[in-house]
Amino acid sequence: MAARNDPATAMPGMADDAPAAHGKAAILAGVRVLDLSRFLSGPQATLFLAGMGAEVIKIDEPGSGDPTFGAPPFFGAEGVTFDRRSQDDLGIAYLKRARGKKAISLDLKAVEGRELFLRLVREADVLVENFKVGVTDRLKIDYATLSKINPRLIYCAITGYGSTGPERHRGAFDLMIQAATGMMSITGDPQGAPSKTGASLSDGIAGTFALAGILGALYQRHATGLGQFVDVSMADCLVSLIFDEPFECYGALGMAHRQGNRIARFSPFNTYPTADGSVAIGAGTAADWIKLLKIMGREDILGSRDFMDPGWRIENNDKVDAVVASWTRNRSTEIIITALDQAGITCGPIRTIDEVVAWDHLRQRGMFQPVRNPSLPSAAGPLAAGFPLKFSGATVGHDPRVPLPREHNGEIYGGRLGLSPADIERLAALGIV
Repeated sequence: MAARNDPATAMPGMADDAPAAHGKAAILAGVRVLDLSRFLSGPQATLFLAGMGAEVIKIDEPGSGDPTFGAPPFFGAEGVTFDRRSQDDLGIAYLKRARGKKAISLDLKAVEGRELFLRLVREADVLVENFKVGVTDRLKIDYATLSKINPRLIYCAITGYGSTGPERHRGAFDLMIQAATGMMSITGDPQGAPSKTGASLSDGIAGTFALAGILGALYQRHATGLGQFVDVSMADCLVSLIFDEPFECYGALGMAHRQGNRIARFSPFNTYPTADGSVAIGAGTAADWIKLLKIMGREDILGSRDFMDPGWRIENNDKVDAVVASWTRNRSTEIIITALDQAGITCGPIRTIDEVVAWDHLRQRGMFQPVRNPSLPSAAGPLAAGFPLKFSGATVGHDPRVPLPREHNGEIYGGRLGLSPADIERLAALGIV
């Protein structure tokens, strides 16, 4: 199964390389991060750290390496494929998540491997891991142990359910967290089955919260001189966002928890059919609802005690949606959006992923970056997201270069720790690096 080889080469405004400094310093210049994480939540956090200028050193197990390196789908000389057709084909997830990082290999279970790791810890500012609870204790690389070696170390552990609590030892993928926290129960069509979000939301959110926790700990370290343990639970992070809505009160209000695109605070708030697709419309205030009624030519409703009562509208969303849909379904999406934009009513098109990729607004903000396979340096690969934060006084951005396994063993073990080439070769022969 092959696809186009260069999906981004003809797109102006594409962020292709790390941004030029323009005299601005990187926010985290000089910060050294040891990355023991796998899959998405941890690599997401360290990708952001690298994008802000930190030196991120991925530490892979010598035998198995990064699990996404050889996992489908792949990008290589024949484009995007599900089957790996040559050793140069690399996992797309790896190409996205390893951008701007360095890669070394190290067996943490070996005595010499652990000794090398502890030497790296002495020089590190941050460590990020997302092992199951208990693994770092068994490896003797837990925070209590490492903080004695480097009291300034900020140690971030990302787990499914946190480092404390009765279910702390449970493993988790994004699907399980969305299920456990109720996210699936509130997502999807009201008459359909519970559903996860299209993207791995709990992984990405946990990685983003981890970034915030690490930045907060770095800031506090300026005052205290000490690092600390940052405990990030995927479940905690997702619940902290879900419960902005009063879902626990829905039963008392006579509402189903799964509302589709609606929310329990105002109406209309939904997607509506148009002559050529669909449109999202939300009337967030009484003034918006009045303006929308006038645009739709439904001034007759202005005198309705029911329709002008926001509580009634929420309880009777179907009736409100029927009024709006009767106006939208015979008009094009463009005409509807133009009219509502002019009136200041919040609305928007429902884009497909292909349409998002072609969206000029995001391209001008540098939000797409083709990944680069190091074996095919001139070929623009599938798109990865650009750095989402913009700073007026600092340089940020993802370096598209990704490391090959062990690529930086010589730099880190030789240049940083002072091992001789013979020492590194011996350790490699023993499977320690």
